[in-house]
Amino acid sequence: MKRRAVIVFAKAPVAGLAKTRLIPALGAAGAATLAERMLAHTAAAAAASESDTVELCAAPDAEHPAFQTLARTHALRLAVQGEGDLGQRMHRAFARVLGTHTHVVLIGTDAPALDAACLARAHAALDEHDAVFVPALDGGYALIGLRAPQASLFEGIAWSTAAVMSQTRERLRAAKLRWEELQPVADVDEPADLVHLPAGWLPAGSMK
Repeated sequence: MKRRAVIVFAKAPVAGLAKTRLIPALGAAGAATLAERMLAHTAAAAAASESDTVELCAAPDAEHPAFQTLARTHALRLAVQGEGDLGQRMHRAFARVLGTHTHVVLIGTDAPALDAACLARAHAALDEHDAVFVPALDGGYALIGLRAPQASLFEGIAWSTAAVMSQTRERLRAAKLRWEELQPVADVDEPADLVHLPAGWLPAGSMK
């Protein structure tokens, strides 16, 4: 059995599908351009994390040229998220990859501060804990890592709200799991979050 895997959850960077909450600030095309940049950054960080496997788990499918190019460039495994809400899709991905790995970390593409060093710290935390998280400043989380599937962490959570991390902590306590939380980071989901982007990341002329 392999040891460490990273799963990158990503939507295809298509106008009107990706980063839709940023459309009021960037327009549909600008939001999609930023989504593609964030996807490329996250894939590169995951590939540099010295994990045994890096999987790009795509939605709605894995056919977008950006997915195909990143898979070739970084030797990523491609998978499809499938149906269901976010919790159902994440749990299914964990259950699948934990069948062949002992430590699995799952991230989205919304947090530019997540880098290879952070992923390495998350894997190290799983040596001593059942779970690891990087909380997001908006009340959610940008990273979750597990050593075994934990369905209760993904059921009945108010996804995309400020309650996600607090509800998850309640589930962790109820399941008597040991977890570690690393330094919180900013997600870039809403127009006000654009201040957290690295310099030069905004698409030229995209601000409306």
